[in-house]
Amino acid sequence: MIKQLEKCEICPHKCGINRNKNKIGRCKSKDTIKIALYSTHDFEEPCISGNGGSGTIFFSNCNMNCIFCQNYEISQLGKGKEITIENLAEIFLKQQEKNVENINLVTPTSYAFQIIEAIKIARKNGLKIPIVYNTNGYENVETIKALDGYVDIYLPDLKYAENDLALKYSKVNNYFEIATEAIKEMVKQVGAPKFNSNGIMEKGVLIRHLVLPNYIENSKKVFKWIKNNLPSDIYVSIMAQYFPAYKAKEDDRLNRKLLQDEWQEIEDFVQEIEIENGFIQELGEHEEEYVPKWNVDF
Repeated sequence: MIKQLEKCEICPHKCGINRNKNKIGRCKSKDTIKIALYSTHDFEEPCISGNGGSGTIFFSNCNMNCIFCQNYEISQLGKGKEITIENLAEIFLKQQEKNVENINLVTPTSYAFQIIEAIKIARKNGLKIPIVYNTNGYENVETIKALDGYVDIYLPDLKYAENDLALKYSKVNNYFEIATEAIKEMVKQVGAPKFNSNGIMEKGVLIRHLVLPNYIENSKKVFKWIKNNLPSDIYVSIMAQYFPAYKAKEDDRLNRKLLQDEWQEIEDFVQEIEIENGFIQELGEHEEEYVPKWNVDF
């Protein structure tokens, strides 16, 4: 039984419900862990996937409700299977046996404290590869502090600089203030990025931003904040892979892919403000081309 689930305040919603008694709050998660799948992922950023792939574990449910979520069956509809903490520790070790570069926890927030217990068990049994915390960014600073010593690499989204967009499209309040405070804590915790001899990140923060059609100014504000508030060695991943999934097809501003001139404006802006480190995707002409293709240099 996890103490922090008795009055759940793990994420910024702070529902206060007793998940140990199967009460369900905003994220729809209970006391058990729920995962949709685990696999080797070859299409994360080059410093995450490398040659061995990233050992991803997709957790079910989410504390945000993005209408454009490309994994909505998992995050919004709760597709998955309930497992124990011990099962999760076993999965970590199975992933390591495949010689993956890291353990990549996708949408882990609701299960942060169960994950800590699973990491403890797995490390006692030989887990040595880095742990990646792959999050939407809507995190409590207190939860991030609790992950100190368990997470090696933080992979947060910074989706919005404009809170009205976060409320409209993801149903959360004060996203920008909450996410940026969490990111600053992540940077403080793990420090400057470190890479092994093969260029694989072993420690650090890599901030992701998915560019949305019609909202280029929101993206510019995100990049400007990163430039002005974080160390110059921070890594940024700028993503062009948006397409109208889930309920975005019904929104008159999100119901299309990015245009070439929108993407060019983003590329020009990033060059202009001189963000130094990271990756930027190529813009595909067809939906089936929205497999990440990473350019190493801005």
